[in-house]
Amino acid sequence: MATQLSVNLNAIAQLRNRRDLPWPSVTGFGRIALQNGAHGLTVHPRPDERHTRFSDVGDLRALIDTEFPGCEFNIEGNPTEDFLALVEQVRPEQVTLVPDDPAQATSDHGWDFRSQHNMLAPIVARLQSGGMRVSLFADAEVDQVQWAKDTGCDRIELYTGPYGGTYANEAAMRAEIERLGNTADAAIALGMEVNAGHDLTVANLPALIERIPTLAEVSIGHGLTADALEYGMAATVSRFLKVCGA
Repeated sequence: MATQLSVNLNAIAQLRNRRDLPWPSVTGFGRIALQNGAHGLTVHPRPDERHTRFSDVGDLRALIDTEFPGCEFNIEGNPTEDFLALVEQVRPEQVTLVPDDPAQATSDHGWDFRSQHNMLAPIVARLQSGGMRVSLFADAEVDQVQWAKDTGCDRIELYTGPYGGTYANEAAMRAEIERLGNTADAAIALGMEVNAGHDLTVANLPALIERIPTLAEVSIGHGLTADALEYGMAATVSRFLKVCGA
């Protein structure tokens, strides 16, 4: 089964927000992505709305429901009460919980499941009771996997930023692939599914998928948006889907 592609629209939203204008259209680019075979859309609405706005979330939910009912909506965020209220209103197919501070430029680490699993477990159960799949952002650390499992989550999303940063160092890239692969193996052995995201590209995805052939989903924004500037969104989605095995 091919790895599914969820297109992260945050970079599109951030570009739009440079001006008080409605373009580039977040829903418009989401539509192009889904029309060209993407399996879903991802957003990470932060409290300051510096990229995805809360209004975008409702618009994208409506887009999927009315035009692409077979596709999925994935909303990422730190599980504050405001965030939980938002996802319980919108009901995405998947919620990805991320331990980021509002001041962070982007997500840059996974949960410390050993110390935070008791906090996460009731939140996971709360979201699952609303019919949402729950994925937890995770570093490539095998010894954290059992603690992640104890939260009751459905999936973990491997933070692949360190892997993406090895683009100029073959040995470091191979080491990161093994760390990610070993963590994925441990999660799958415990009955969880595995997603991945952060700094993934057409160039580095094949090796990752080769090492983790059961990778359920990749969420890609920055690299995909950068390629879209060169190739266009439609062609870029097709390029990533080919790499994903679609």
